[in-house]
Amino acid sequence: MGNELVLVCGAGGFIGGHLVKALIGARPVRAVDIKPLDEWFQLFPEAENLVLDLRLKQTCVQAVRGADTVYNLAADMGGMGFIESNKALCMLSVLINTHLLMTAKDAGARRFFFSSSACAYNIEKQKSDDVVPLKETDAYPAMPEDGYGWEKLFSERMCRHFMEDFGLETRVARYHNVYGPHGTFDGGREKAPAAICRKVIAAKLAGSHTIEIWGDGTQRRSFTFIDDCIYGTQAILESDIREPINVGSSELVSINELVTIVEEISGVQLRRKYDPAAPKGVQGRNSDNRMIRDLLGWEPNTPLHIGMEATYRWIHDQMVGSARASRRFESPYVMVSKTGA
Repeated sequence: MGNELVLVCGAGGFIGGHLVKALIGARPVRAVDIKPLDEWFQLFPEAENLVLDLRLKQTCVQAVRGADTVYNLAADMGGMGFIESNKALCMLSVLINTHLLMTAKDAGARRFFFSSSACAYNIEKQKSDDVVPLKETDAYPAMPEDGYGWEKLFSERMCRHFMEDFGLETRVARYHNVYGPHGTFDGGREKAPAAICRKVIAAKLAGSHTIEIWGDGTQRRSFTFIDDCIYGTQAILESDIREPINVGSSELVSINELVTIVEEISGVQLRRKYDPAAPKGVQGRNSDNRMIRDLLGWEPNTPLHIGMEATYRWIHDQMVGSARASRRFESPYVMVSKTGA
């Protein structure tokens, strides 16, 4: 199996770039993304790098040709600010997974991985301040996050039925709020950990003492460091786990607590300005990890403060480098913008 081709779809994105990095050297890798190569978060010359629109079936035929394993991480998505305002765009990602499944089956691929999301879970189970961790069966009866969550849940079912009807071995992981270096931290698609790092760094660079927080800060989440996500993804792909399974940290924090962690890393303390009208998602979500512990003997375990420090340092380097290049610190980073936290 060492010489068999691995296809990573969405390789120019955050998780996809880290997955390519992990696979390089072990097997031949074909990396595909819709973005121009100079917009990929990480680019590895050791891989075969292709710019393709995977919403189109004919380009999926080209992408999967000769592939033994297909990782589908491709989707039009972002943080809560993006997915609440772009439901149709999020749902159109169903074209990517559907066409990849069809062409992977026809090409004789051995295994197919689909990156689902905790947004596939029933939102009625995520409204309480008393957060009960979500177990895999909590996706039904179905009432996922509108738009993005419905696409993920539908695509999970497509994977299941391609396995049942056509024998394509599919694997599905439900990611819980993945964060880390080499990802989006501005522009509207970033998630809370990156957005909060950006806002704290911007305040520090500008000599400001204020941070804007979406909602009232009491929303509670678990956040999964990218290294854990990549390990879990590869382990699930090669496992016998045929049902969707959580890949998420069980370390639960509020958004206010997350801000405090980033302030401590930065060495500042900011006045908090809350925007109750901004997108904030469900009130509480955590990952029940009993299934992954039972089946893999492992669960995501990077402490939040460790992962956030690595994320903060990387974003800080990007922002300081950008500021130096422009010879000034006033920039989109310094403006208080409604993106992702």
